[in-house]
Amino acid sequence: MVGTTSPVDARKTPIAWQDVRRIIRHVDDIYIAKGRKVIHIELKGGKQEPEVLARLLLRPTGNLRTPAFRRGRTLVVGFDEETYRRVLGGA
Repeated sequence: MVGTTSPVDARKTPIAWQDVRRIIRHVDDIYIAKGRKVIHIELKGGKQEPEVLARLLLRPTGNLRTPAFRRGRTLVVGFDEETYRRVLGGA
């Protein structure tokens, strides 16, 4: 279930835009990996257009792109090894 601290396999339980909106209310930073590029969006203190966020965070099906995880007040969508290290505090 979205909103819990337990993992959710988004391939089996798709996470739709209304659920993503609830998640991003509780984050300050979003990192979105697309290919070799990582987009960093700071939500704290700024207004982001929902349409822009939806275009970056969702698949064409309207569900959250995977892999995705939230750690504290940071949401990471897509895979970028360096971003994972930075957010997860790994070596």
